[in-house]
Amino acid sequence: MLRTFRKVHRITGACLFAFFFVVAGTGLLLGWKKHSNGIILPKSYTGASTDMANWLPITSLHRNACRILHDSISSTLALDLERIDVRPEKGMVKFVFLDHFWGIQLDATTGELLHIERRRSDFIENVHDGSIVDHLFGIKGEWFKLVYTSVMGTALVTFTITGFWLWYGPKRMRKTM
Repeated sequence: MLRTFRKVHRITGACLFAFFFVVAGTGLLLGWKKHSNGIILPKSYTGASTDMANWLPITSLHRNACRILHDSISSTLALDLERIDVRPEKGMVKFVFLDHFWGIQLDATTGELLHIERRRSDFIENVHDGSIVDHLFGIKGEWFKLVYTSVMGTALVTFTITGFWLWYGPKRMRKTM
């Protein structure tokens, strides 16, 4: 049984070494993103008012964000949104765009630009979970991500079980001798 576990452990490790390295490295970066001084995860800025009654309509803010993106970054960037983060406690609305890793933070009251951000944490997350492949090749339904996370999760469970038995098996054999 120990030989079988050792062989499974060795073969799985050899086949998935590069993937484990990527998952570990990106996982480490994601763990530190809030403590990176804005390098990995951009700081959220504060607007003029936290009273939502004073805020501009989302459609107006969206128009401003799109104009700022095209004027400040590139007029060729797509304007499709991944999400809109509304931060009432900060008086700020953040527009995160879908096909590139840019975000625009606006003062929700005045519509003025608070910050243009490069979304490095989103890119790192996409590499971490494999969805970057779906993104780059236009794979609909995130099939690569599903297969990748299934393989990596199963491999982690396999490593845990075989690693435990590689540690515990010799101890158990010594006790029975």
